[in-house]
Amino acid sequence: MFKPIIAIALVAGVCAGGDPTADTPQIVELYPNSVAEGTAGEFVTVTVPANTTLSEYSLTDETARGELSTTNRSGRHQVTFAATPELTRALTDRTVRPLPDGIRLADDGDRVRLLRAGTVIHSVAYDGPATEGDVYDTQANEWHPLGATDRAVTGTTANRAELFVLPDAADRAQSLLTRADTRILLGGYTLTSTAIVDRLVAAHQRGVCVRVLVEGGPVGGLPASGAAALDRLEQAGIDVRVLAGDRARYRYHHAKYAVVDDQAFVTTENWKPTGVGGRANRGWGVIVRNRAVVNELVGVFNHDTSWVDAIEWSDADPTVVESDQRTDDYPSVFSNKTVAIERVELLVAPDNAADRITELIATVDHRLAVLQPTVSDRGFPFVDAVIDAAERGVTVRVLLSSAWYVEEHNRRLAAWLRDQASARGLDLAVRVADPDGAFDTVHAKGLIADNQVIVGSINWSNNSIRHNREVAVVLHGKAAAEYYHSVFTTDWADGTDQIVPAGLLAAAVVAAVIAAGVARRIQFRSETK
Repeated sequence: MFKPIIAIALVAGVCAGGDPTADTPQIVELYPNSVAEGTAGEFVTVTVPANTTLSEYSLTDETARGELSTTNRSGRHQVTFAATPELTRALTDRTVRPLPDGIRLADDGDRVRLLRAGTVIHSVAYDGPATEGDVYDTQANEWHPLGATDRAVTGTTANRAELFVLPDAADRAQSLLTRADTRILLGGYTLTSTAIVDRLVAAHQRGVCVRVLVEGGPVGGLPASGAAALDRLEQAGIDVRVLAGDRARYRYHHAKYAVVDDQAFVTTENWKPTGVGGRANRGWGVIVRNRAVVNELVGVFNHDTSWVDAIEWSDADPTVVESDQRTDDYPSVFSNKTVAIERVELLVAPDNAADRITELIATVDHRLAVLQPTVSDRGFPFVDAVIDAAERGVTVRVLLSSAWYVEEHNRRLAAWLRDQASARGLDLAVRVADPDGAFDTVHAKGLIADNQVIVGSINWSNNSIRHNREVAVVLHGKAAAEYYHSVFTTDWADGTDQIVPAGLLAAAVVAAVIAAGVARRIQFRSETK
C-alpha cells in the first residue's frame, strides 16, 4: 500500500480537523497534484471502521458533493477514492473506488469534508501550492512522495560482524560476490567497476539470482563506464533497474549495499574502482550475518524495485558523460577483522535515519568521532547535536575531506567550529584530512559514539537525510568501535588544522584545472557522492 515517509515538502498552512482514532470513517490521505495530466491520478483515502456502511457517507470539497460507494469488506480497512481508479489500482493493494463526480482537489489549496446525514464527521484543509507527486498524510500532518516507505528501525541482538576499510580491503567486495550461491541483490548510486560486473555476470551464469538497482540520473550525468556496465549486465540476462522518471520517490538512490545469500554488505562506497575497488577513497564497510537485518534489507530492495519509478535499464534515457577510471594503488594497512558485537540496527533514509542518528549523538557520554566528506552547512541539525554533545563534556573530533571540490568549504566550516569550541570552552576539534599517500579522498560517512558505530551512505546534508534513499547500519560493541576508531585516529593524526585563505585556494584550484586542460569533470556534488 501507499506508505508515508518523514516530512520532506511540508506546505504552509496545512491543518486537519477531527479525531483520526475515532470510531467513524476518517480522511487519512489526499493526493491533489498527481504527475498525470490534468486531474487524473488524484485520490482521497478514507479509513473505514469495521461494520461501517460507506454508502451512508458523502464527500465534499469547496465546489461539489458526492455520495461514497460501499465496499464488501467488513473489518477495519482503507478505501482510496480515485479520479482515475484504473490508474490508482496499479499503485496500491487497497480497495479503490471512483471519486464522486465533481470532487476535484485543487492544487492551490482546498478543504475536504466527510459527512453523514449532512453532519461533518471529519474535515481536512490544505494550502497550496501542493507539490506535484506528493501525498498529504492527515494524521502525521506531513507531505511525502507517493509510493515512498515509512520503515521503522530494525534492531536486533547479534553475534559477529566483519569490519573492513578501503582502500585497504580492495578485493573484499569482489571475493564476497565470487562466493555467492543463491542470490545477489545489489543496490547502489553508480556501478562502473568492470571487476564487479565480471563477478555479477559469473554469478548469474552459475545460477545465482542476480538483481541490480542503481540511480538513473546521478549528479553530473551517468558515467559512460556506468552505462557500459549496465548494458553488459542486461545483455547477460540480469535484471537491471534504475530509479528515474517523473514519479521518482527519492531525489537520488544513494544507498550502497548488497545482499549476498544470507549476508548484508553495507558500505560508504560506490560500486566503482575508486570506491569498493580501493583505487582512491577512504571508505568504511561491514558485512553482517543477521537474519533480521538481511530480511529488512531484502524488503527495502524489493520495495524500491517494485514501484513505477524503478524502470528497466533498456527503457532508461540517461545523460551519459565521459568517465575517468582511476588506476592508483594504495597500501593495505588495516586488515579485515571479524569481531563480536552485541546488537545491530539497520537505518534507512528518509524513513528513520535522521531521528536515530540524532538520538545516538544526543545520548553519547564520552567520545564522538565524525568522518564525513563534508557537511552541507553550519545549520545542519547534526551539527547542533555535535555541539550539544561537546557542551555535555563529550570529547568530539570531526574529520573532513580535503578533496579539491570541498576543501575551501570544509576549512571554513572547520574554522567556524573551532571558534565555537574556543568561545564555549569545548573539547571539540576539527581537521581536514591529509591522506599522505594512504588514500586519495575521504569518502566515508562514519560516526563513532562511545561504543556504537554508524557505517553507510548517509551524508551530512538535508538532501541525504530527507530526500535520498540511503542505507546504514549501527553496530553496538566495544570491538567494532575500537576497530574503526583506530582507523579514524590514524587518519586524524595525518590531518591538518591549517586554514587556507579563500583567495589563494581558489587560485590554486583554477591553476590546477587549467593545467589539466579542463580534463577533470566534476561528476558529483559534494553532498551526493
